[in-house]
Amino acid sequence: MSAASSHAGPRAWSLLRTLSCGLLLAKLALPAAAQSYSAKSLLNRMAPEFTRKDLSGRRLDLASFRGKVVLLNFWATWCAPCLVEMPEFAAWQREYGPRGFQVAGISMDDTTAPVLKLVERLKLDYPVAMGDARLGELYGGVLGLPVTYLIDRRGVVRARFDGETNLEVIAKQVGLLLNHR
Repeated sequence: MSAASSHAGPRAWSLLRTLSCGLLLAKLALPAAAQSYSAKSLLNRMAPEFTRKDLSGRRLDLASFRGKVVLLNFWATWCAPCLVEMPEFAAWQREYGPRGFQVAGISMDDTTAPVLKLVERLKLDYPVAMGDARLGELYGGVLGLPVTYLIDRRGVVRARFDGETNLEVIAKQVGLLLNHR
Protein backbone atom coordinates (compact mmCIF):
# COMPACT_ATOMS: atom_id res chain seq x y z
CA MET A 1 0.00 0.00 0.00
CA SER A 2 1.43 3.41 -0.93
CA ALA A 3 1.74 6.30 1.51
CA ALA A 4 -0.80 8.34 -0.45
CA SER A 5 -3.50 5.66 -0.26
CA SER A 6 -2.93 4.99 3.46
CA HIS A 7 -3.69 8.64 4.26
CA ALA A 8 -6.74 8.86 1.98
CA GLY A 9 -8.97 7.11 4.51
CA PRO A 10 -8.36 9.42 7.48
CA ARG A 11 -8.60 12.53 5.24
CA ALA A 12 -11.91 11.33 3.80
CA TRP A 13 -13.30 10.71 7.30
CA SER A 14 -12.10 14.13 8.43
CA LEU A 15 -13.84 15.77 5.46
CA LEU A 16 -17.02 13.79 6.14
CA ARG A 17 -17.00 14.85 9.83
CA THR A 18 -16.49 18.50 8.81
CA LEU A 19 -19.38 18.38 6.33
CA SER A 20 -21.67 16.65 8.85
CA CYS A 21 -20.91 19.26 11.51
CA GLY A 22 -21.56 22.02 8.97
CA LEU A 23 -24.93 20.53 8.05
CA LEU A 24 -25.88 20.17 11.71
CA LEU A 25 -24.93 23.78 12.44
CA ALA A 26 -26.92 24.96 9.40
CA LYS A 27 -29.97 23.04 10.63
CA LEU A 28 -29.61 24.49 14.15
CA ALA A 29 -29.45 28.01 12.69
CA LEU A 30 -32.85 27.60 10.99
CA PRO A 31 -36.01 28.75 12.76
CA ALA A 32 -37.90 25.88 14.40
CA ALA A 33 -40.77 26.05 11.90
CA ALA A 34 -38.39 25.76 8.96
CA GLN A 35 -36.78 22.73 10.58
CA SER A 36 -40.03 20.89 11.07
CA TYR A 37 -41.70 21.62 7.74
CA SER A 38 -40.54 21.73 4.17
CA ALA A 39 -42.70 22.24 1.12
CA LYS A 40 -42.63 18.54 0.29
CA SER A 41 -42.91 17.31 3.88
CA LEU A 42 -46.27 19.06 4.26
CA LEU A 43 -47.93 16.83 1.67
CA ASN A 44 -50.25 14.29 3.28
CA ARG A 45 -49.70 15.84 6.73
CA MET A 46 -51.89 18.09 8.83
CA ALA A 47 -51.75 21.69 7.66
CA PRO A 48 -49.92 23.92 10.14
CA GLU A 49 -52.44 25.80 12.28
CA PHE A 50 -52.47 29.58 12.38
CA THR A 51 -54.76 32.41 13.40
CA ARG A 52 -54.65 35.91 11.93
CA LYS A 53 -56.95 38.91 11.67
CA ASP A 54 -58.32 39.30 8.17
CA LEU A 55 -58.53 42.69 6.45
CA SER A 56 -61.97 43.29 8.02
CA GLY A 57 -60.61 42.64 11.50
CA ARG A 58 -62.33 39.25 11.81
CA ARG A 59 -60.48 36.22 13.04
CA LEU A 60 -59.11 33.94 10.31
CA ASP A 61 -58.44 30.61 12.00
CA LEU A 62 -57.46 27.73 9.73
CA ALA A 63 -58.86 25.21 12.24
CA SER A 64 -62.32 26.80 11.90
CA PHE A 65 -62.43 25.55 8.30
CA ARG A 66 -62.20 21.89 9.34
CA GLY A 67 -64.88 19.98 7.43
CA LYS A 68 -64.31 22.12 4.32
CA VAL A 69 -61.91 21.82 1.41
CA VAL A 70 -59.56 24.80 1.76
CA LEU A 71 -57.59 26.57 -0.94
CA LEU A 72 -54.90 28.52 0.91
CA ASN A 73 -53.29 31.04 -1.43
CA PHE A 74 -50.13 33.05 -0.67
CA TRP A 75 -49.91 36.05 -3.00
CA ALA A 76 -48.87 39.71 -3.37
CA THR A 77 -50.24 42.76 -5.19
CA TRP A 78 -47.14 42.99 -7.42
CA CYS A 79 -47.36 39.33 -8.54
CA ALA A 80 -48.77 39.09 -12.08
CA PRO A 81 -49.78 35.37 -11.93
CA CYS A 82 -51.49 36.08 -8.58
CA LEU A 83 -53.64 38.75 -10.22
CA VAL A 84 -54.78 36.20 -12.81
CA GLU A 85 -55.62 33.50 -10.25
CA MET A 86 -57.46 35.49 -7.59
CA PRO A 87 -60.59 36.39 -9.61
CA GLU A 88 -60.89 32.70 -10.55
CA PHE A 89 -60.53 31.69 -6.90
CA ALA A 90 -63.30 34.19 -6.02
CA ALA A 91 -65.55 32.60 -8.68
CA TRP A 92 -64.81 29.15 -7.22
CA GLN A 93 -65.68 30.44 -3.75
CA ARG A 94 -69.09 31.55 -5.02
CA GLU A 95 -69.67 28.35 -7.01
CA TYR A 96 -68.31 25.71 -4.64
CA GLY A 97 -68.76 27.42 -1.27
CA PRO A 98 -72.17 25.81 -0.72
CA ARG A 99 -70.51 22.38 -1.23
CA GLY A 100 -67.99 22.96 1.56
CA PHE A 101 -65.22 24.89 -0.20
CA GLN A 102 -63.31 27.79 1.35
CA VAL A 103 -60.67 30.06 -0.15
CA ALA A 104 -58.34 31.91 2.22
CA GLY A 105 -55.83 34.44 0.92
CA ILE A 106 -52.56 35.40 2.58
CA SER A 107 -51.01 38.57 1.21
CA MET A 108 -47.24 38.68 1.53
CA ASP A 109 -47.16 42.45 0.90
CA ASP A 110 -45.41 44.65 3.47
CA THR A 111 -48.34 47.03 4.02
CA THR A 112 -52.12 46.70 3.94
CA ALA A 113 -53.00 49.77 1.85
CA PRO A 114 -52.32 48.26 -1.61
CA VAL A 115 -53.86 44.96 -0.49
CA LEU A 116 -57.11 46.64 0.57
CA LYS A 117 -57.32 48.47 -2.77
CA LEU A 118 -56.71 45.30 -4.77
CA VAL A 119 -59.19 43.20 -2.77
CA GLU A 120 -61.84 45.88 -3.36
CA ARG A 121 -61.00 46.23 -7.06
CA LEU A 122 -61.13 42.45 -7.65
CA LYS A 123 -64.22 42.10 -5.42
CA LEU A 124 -62.69 39.18 -3.54
CA ASP A 125 -65.38 37.59 -1.39
CA TYR A 126 -63.16 35.37 0.71
CA PRO A 127 -61.06 36.20 3.76
CA VAL A 128 -57.65 37.75 3.18
CA ALA A 129 -55.06 38.20 5.93
CA MET A 130 -51.58 39.64 5.96
CA GLY A 131 -48.74 37.14 6.03
CA ASP A 132 -45.12 37.41 7.03
CA ALA A 133 -41.87 35.44 6.86
CA ARG A 134 -42.82 33.41 9.93
CA LEU A 135 -46.09 32.19 8.40
CA GLY A 136 -44.27 31.53 5.12
CA GLU A 137 -41.69 29.41 6.95
CA LEU A 138 -44.46 27.48 8.70
CA TYR A 139 -45.67 26.49 5.24
CA GLY A 140 -42.33 25.25 4.01
CA GLY A 141 -40.95 28.53 2.77
CA VAL A 142 -42.88 30.86 0.52
CA LEU A 143 -40.04 32.25 -1.55
CA GLY A 144 -41.80 32.75 -4.87
CA LEU A 145 -45.41 33.68 -5.45
CA PRO A 146 -48.05 32.55 -5.83
CA VAL A 147 -48.00 29.45 -3.62
CA THR A 148 -51.29 27.62 -3.25
CA TYR A 149 -52.16 24.74 -0.96
CA LEU A 150 -55.17 22.45 -1.16
CA ILE A 151 -56.24 21.11 2.21
CA ASP A 152 -58.83 18.36 2.56
CA ARG A 153 -61.84 18.32 4.91
CA ARG A 154 -59.78 16.70 7.68
CA GLY A 155 -57.10 19.40 7.51
CA VAL A 156 -54.53 17.37 5.56
CA VAL A 157 -52.44 19.08 2.87
CA ARG A 158 -53.11 17.29 -0.42
CA ALA A 159 -51.36 19.53 -2.96
CA ARG A 160 -49.00 22.48 -3.31
CA PHE A 161 -48.79 24.59 -6.45
CA ASP A 162 -45.84 26.96 -6.92
CA GLY A 163 -45.77 29.87 -9.33
CA GLU A 164 -47.98 30.29 -12.35
CA THR A 165 -50.12 27.16 -12.47
CA ASN A 166 -52.67 25.83 -14.90
CA LEU A 167 -55.95 26.68 -13.18
CA GLU A 168 -57.62 23.64 -14.75
CA VAL A 169 -55.19 21.39 -12.84
CA ILE A 170 -56.09 23.07 -9.55
CA ALA A 171 -59.83 22.95 -10.41
CA LYS A 172 -59.65 19.20 -11.03
CA GLN A 173 -57.97 18.67 -7.65
CA VAL A 174 -60.61 20.84 -5.96
CA GLY A 175 -63.36 18.77 -7.62
CA LEU A 176 -61.79 15.51 -6.46
CA LEU A 177 -61.49 16.76 -2.89
CA LEU A 178 -65.04 18.09 -2.85
CA ASN A 179 -66.39 14.75 -4.09
CA HIS A 180 -64.41 12.74 -1.54
CA ARG A 181 -66.14 12.47 1.80
